[in-house]
Amino acid sequence: MYRKGFIKDIKNQVLIGFLIISAFVFSSCSTGFMSGPAATEPAKPETKAPPERVVVDGVRTSYADLVEKASPAVVRITAMVKQNVRQSDTSSPLEDFFKQFPEQRQNQRPSRGFGSGVLVSDDGTILTNHHVVADAEKITVELENNESYTAKVIGSDPPSDLAVIKIEGKGFPFLKLGDSDKVLVGDIVLAIGNPLGIGQTVTSGIISAKGRRTGLGDGSFEDFLQTDAPINRGNSGGALINLTGELIGINSQILSPTGGSIGIGFSIPSNMASSVMEQLIKTGKVRRGMLGINIQNISREIAEQLELKDTKGVLVSNVQVGSAADKAGVKRGDVVKAINGEAVEDGNSLRNRVAGTQPGTEITLKIVRDGKDLEVKATLGEFDTKTQTASNEEDSDPKGGKSEDGEQSGKLGLSLQPLTPEIAKRLNIASEIKGVIVTAVDENSAAAEEGIQRGDVILEINRKLVATLADVRSALEKSGDKPVLVLISRAGQTVFVSVKPNKN
Repeated sequence: MYRKGFIKDIKNQVLIGFLIISAFVFSSCSTGFMSGPAATEPAKPETKAPPERVVVDGVRTSYADLVEKASPAVVRITAMVKQNVRQSDTSSPLEDFFKQFPEQRQNQRPSRGFGSGVLVSDDGTILTNHHVVADAEKITVELENNESYTAKVIGSDPPSDLAVIKIEGKGFPFLKLGDSDKVLVGDIVLAIGNPLGIGQTVTSGIISAKGRRTGLGDGSFEDFLQTDAPINRGNSGGALINLTGELIGINSQILSPTGGSIGIGFSIPSNMASSVMEQLIKTGKVRRGMLGINIQNISREIAEQLELKDTKGVLVSNVQVGSAADKAGVKRGDVVKAINGEAVEDGNSLRNRVAGTQPGTEITLKIVRDGKDLEVKATLGEFDTKTQTASNEEDSDPKGGKSEDGEQSGKLGLSLQPLTPEIAKRLNIASEIKGVIVTAVDENSAAAEEGIQRGDVILEINRKLVATLADVRSALEKSGDKPVLVLISRAGQTVFVSVKPNKN
């Protein structure tokens, strides 16, 4: 998702885990196991709190009835993995030698952590987070009545941070999944889980926002419900319920500079969880559709330069060769307004809608190209988590010597030179990229304010390809003092930015 000046943070698309990990904290858990009896526990009979305790003069004064109904379905998960532990002091002068023989310098020491999960059917099927059970050798589930069960992993999906595990038995208490699309900002919710391993805890709050994306993990599919109901470590995989007792979210992450709750928590919507769970149970993996485009949100300045009526929709900044979008005729600079008749609000919503559609499905895109409304049909490819992960390498600084640019430096605040094959090879820039490279940036210029950096490659100015300094000069002369639309390539990513030329 992009916005004005977002080119300043385009590294977030390739380094996002490194740039914000100090600010964002997973309510993550280690993993472990404790054996337990295999006996089953019959479902508890539904009980209702006395009306006078819950409602007084028509006003709800307690959530006790909801907690009584929901809490038996929220379980504590103990998971254990073995971690390599160095036996020697790393300051030892022999350390470098022993690095050649790691098997002689390490032992396996168990690490145990705690998380939460939610029973979603009476046969022992449990929804939790991927990071709660990832790499676990042994997993134990403990119910509210202290009965313990050995669990097995049915399937786990890192991109959504969801996992399905199962315990043997029948007649377990469970929560019905609600429709998270119907959740409204301001709705009252309860979070139930096992924070810090102290035992089941209930907190309350509201839905603070919808459609949030934190960018944590592997650049995955996120559509979080944000809540101010306190969530802490150990709450991962726990339940977020509404006032009818339905499960509307699986608690997953928190935003915190300290590691503790500050009232900004994130929950995976039940509709996404339901879709992922269904696929994991059926096939053990999740298949996602893929268009093969890079997109960004549309700022007011970009909308004006593209002569758009509003900022609705998303702007296509790149189309992957051979992708579903490429085969359908989608082009860079197109604006996607709708998918299958449903309006596209932002880049994250489009991405999740495409990902939530099975590969091979034909979809209809409503796009705007050069001021004209068009409809194109695309047959989705398949997203491959192994090949589609973002690169985490930065471009090197160019060492191209003295810039040939004079006028361009004064107009945009940039020093430029043609991108030669030699420079491209030195900077590990793909050979198919053609343009001019930025060798210096005036820190007081509008270009610097928009985040343009040394080493960026300018591909287009005002939708015209630029491969030489003469191309740049011509494009800038035609624009006069008006802002120019610049297409930038950095670290394999492309993005449009609006830059107002400096007045000479």
